[in-house]
Amino acid sequence: MKDNKWKCPKCGRSFSRTGQGHYCGKVETIDEYIDAQDESVKPYLNEIRQILRSAIPEAQEKISWSMPTYWKGANIIHFAASKKHIGLYPGDEAPVVFADQLAGYDVSKGTIRIPYISPLPKELIANIARWCYEEYRK
Repeated sequence: MKDNKWKCPKCGRSFSRTGQGHYCGKVETIDEYIDAQDESVKPYLNEIRQILRSAIPEAQEKISWSMPTYWKGANIIHFAASKKHIGLYPGDEAPVVFADQLAGYDVSKGTIRIPYISPLPKELIANIARWCYEEYRK
């Protein structure tokens, strides 16, 4: 049987799609995560980081599930860079609670996709983060 998987020349991991985006190695901090991204994406990531820091300053920054995460006894909210959008991962309930305000965004269970071509909805992100903090912190 022929193996049609693409192998990353940098880290050696195998993927089903050629050129599959991934992280070579393991990042330990949000700074490392952002530094590993394309230059065009870094301003968005830094901006969303600042929004989350301001909204939930009591939460600890860490990497969880290979994503920047805000934590307070439990994971509160994550974000990550994708090819065409920033993914915001507030858990399954937040997209339902904020459904009216998220009209126009690509939303699925536990995921909000904010395209790079759109400005970040700063106040909405902050409100979602604060809601998640109240719901999920321990």
